Amino acid sequence: AAVSASCLGERDVEGFPVDPTNCTLSLERHTRSYNHLQGDVRWRRLYSATKYFLKTDKSGKVNGTRKKNCLNSIMEIRSVSVGVVAIKAVHTGFYLAMNKKGKLYGTEEYNHNCKFKERIEENGYNTYASLKWKHKGRQMFVSLNGKGTPRRGHKTRRKHL
Repeated sequence: AAVSASCLGERDVEGFPVDPTNCTLSLERHTRSYNHLQGDVRWRRLYSATKYFLKTDKSGKVNGTRKKNCLNSIMEIRSVSVGVVAIKAVHTGFYLAMNKKGKLYGTEEYNHNCKFKERIEENGYNTYASLKWKHKGRQMFVSLNGKGTPRRGHKTRRKHL
C-alpha cells in the first residue's frame, strides 16, 4: 500500500523529508542498491595476521614484508562489482592473481584470476577469496604464512588472514 504526501514539508514514515521529485511513499520493503560502490578505488597496505604487509615486486613475485614504508606494498583496491575487487600494486603495476592451484602471483594483464571476493570480518580484518577458483568446494584465500611467503589457496582458512 502506498501513502501519498503533498511533498513540501512532509516527512516519510521514518521522519525524513520527502523527496519533492517523488511524492509517493511506499511501505513496501526497500530493496538495497549497492551500485554506488562499483568502481570504488582505495589505496591500502594489506596487513596479515602474521604481521606482514602483502607486496608484489617488480618481477611479479608476491610475498610479505615487515617494512611499513615499502612502496611495493601499496595496493590499489578497485571494486569491479558488488563485493568483488581487483588488487593492484601501485608501484609495480602488477595485479594480484590466484591460479587454479591457489598460487598467488602478479600479472600485468587483468583477467578472471584477478577477481577476489572481499569480506569484512568481525575481527576487523578484510578477507579476500578467489572469485573464480575453489578447492573441493571451499574458498581459497589470500594468505601469508609466518615467514611472509604466500600460502597456497587450498591450505588457507578464513582465520589465517
